[in-house]
Amino acid sequence: MTIPKILCSIVLVSALQPAYAAIVADAEIGIKIPLAKKPSTRPMTVAYIPGFKRYYIADGGLAPMATEFESATSKSLIHTYDDLGQYLSSAKPGYDNRSIYYNTNSRKLETITYNVSSDVGFSPNTGIYSLDLAENGELKDTSNEVVQFNPAFGDAATMPSYSAETNQYYAKQEHSNKVWVVDLKSREKVREIALDFVAAGVAHDDVSDHFVASSGIKGEELVLLDVDHKAVLIFDLNGHYVGKSELPKDMKLRSQNHFNGTGYSNNMLFVYHEPEGEFGTYYGFKVLKAN
Repeated sequence: MTIPKILCSIVLVSALQPAYAAIVADAEIGIKIPLAKKPSTRPMTVAYIPGFKRYYIADGGLAPMATEFESATSKSLIHTYDDLGQYLSSAKPGYDNRSIYYNTNSRKLETITYNVSSDVGFSPNTGIYSLDLAENGELKDTSNEVVQFNPAFGDAATMPSYSAETNQYYAKQEHSNKVWVVDLKSREKVREIALDFVAAGVAHDDVSDHFVASSGIKGEELVLLDVDHKAVLIFDLNGHYVGKSELPKDMKLRSQNHFNGTGYSNNMLFVYHEPEGEFGTYYGFKVLKAN
């Protein structure tokens, strides 16, 4: 085999190798997004669309009871910021958002609602919805249904993360170390992952109760916020503990950080820091660095 052919083969093999990363011992701040508006309900998760260079921060809260004067539509807003963290606009698609993410397979910004696992939900219907965007990336108030409720997601308050690589969802179950793996083609979980909390040195009430992130990095796929110890825990898809990244110890994380104010996008774990700024600030932390 000639040298050019050998080099070509090396390049091809390298391109086909799965992505790996090293854990960043001390989490690095990639971006800070001071909230420009008071959250309409509770700040939930963060999405990013590279093509628009826009961050989308979703609030979440239950819809009011319907009256003859008002429909039972959630008042929760979704806010748009640029890639420098500057506020651009807000929209009200009308959902009680739990997870918001950019689906690179469908090329849609999507939201998962509260109680996605049950049809005994709140109006509008529970499920997964794609959110309409203008040509400049601004969010509209309109949307389309992706799928209705699916019991495979488990807990009503779960904040599932989406893996474009597997086209599956990882739904952390509350008060436990269990993560249910969901394929939308099935009405039952396709797998259950037990995160090794013993090896990580944590209990279920130390960590984020409803959210585990999907990193897309082989061997370090699952990323979990350890609220009480101010750290980020990394696990693989078998639940094995891989390591941790330390958050700044001067951060003042509060009880709500167990239940909301997180997200994973643009290769960063987002953490809501309520004491900072008029309405709180989202930190994007780099906890995994590609090799």
